[in-house]
Amino acid sequence: MKGALLINLGSPDSPTPKDVKPYLDEFLMDKYVIDVPYLLRALLVRGIILRKRPEESAHAYSKIWWKEGSPLIVLSERMHKKVQPLSNVPVALAMRYGSMTIEKGLQELNDQGVTEVLLFPLYPQYAMASTLTILVLAEEIRKKKFPHMKFSDVPAFYNKPDYIKNVADSIQKNLQGYDYDQLVFSYHGIPERHVRKTDKTKSHKKFVTNEMCCEVGTPEAEFCYRTHCYETTRLVVEQLGIPKDKYCVTFQSRLAGDKWLEPYTDVEIDNMPKRGIKKIAVVTPAFVTDCLETLEEIAMRAKEDFEANGGEEFLAIPCLNDDDEWCQTVSNWINDWAK
Repeated sequence: MKGALLINLGSPDSPTPKDVKPYLDEFLMDKYVIDVPYLLRALLVRGIILRKRPEESAHAYSKIWWKEGSPLIVLSERMHKKVQPLSNVPVALAMRYGSMTIEKGLQELNDQGVTEVLLFPLYPQYAMASTLTILVLAEEIRKKKFPHMKFSDVPAFYNKPDYIKNVADSIQKNLQGYDYDQLVFSYHGIPERHVRKTDKTKSHKKFVTNEMCCEVGTPEAEFCYRTHCYETTRLVVEQLGIPKDKYCVTFQSRLAGDKWLEPYTDVEIDNMPKRGIKKIAVVTPAFVTDCLETLEEIAMRAKEDFEANGGEEFLAIPCLNDDDEWCQTVSNWINDWAK
């Protein structure tokens, strides 16, 4: 019997330092997130970051927390509830970090008699800190707990026509009646070395701002997060007919100490009013579900900074969340696999 497991990032159980600290520890101690030797990672995370970060992050989470709980969890559950009736096989929901574990999701499917599982990382673009860590952990759990199960997985869907149409339709709907100067495509940032590490050809080209580093369809582009981001943008603006001078690509949420993908979202947005760009819209296609990075970092902080620097209007475009068209797309992909 076949079944699918939708897997998102995860969230603390509450917006308090007590619950945020273990969540951040699990997240930042992941060797695919901070990819340095264990002892150095432990010193960095547990000796430095976790001394102050839980309080800061808890404050940020408290600003976006809903009565029902974490927006990412609530919205993922709403999506799951829409996808299940549209799918021909059992569908479960899990998170890479936090209490809604992958093991629990697999157990739920196992209890329904599922032996063939489609792992569905809810990340359009491939990255070792998102897609890869999910697949590696799921396989470790399978070997220990569910050796009778067989796994398949949904590859990066950054250029799938259905996904591109869903993003383009969402942007078009949200931009109705909004006369913007610039549409910012803000993707989650990663260290440049992560891109090189996932390049199995070891032939990665030099990063040039606003240009693709790989040619789509080549072996080095298969796991290139940066190329996936730029190709998502290219396909969406092509479908919407947006001219080159009306949009840009940026990367958000970087940590200090490493060279991360550029240009940086906060720097670019802060400088826009000086260049006469006073009305902007920001879309975040690396996320299919609104979360801390979209609701607090973009819709709140980036908006405040933009306006403080002379910006006049700021529109944060929601993620796909539980949009009906997106849920239909997800179920279609599951059904196509299950045939």
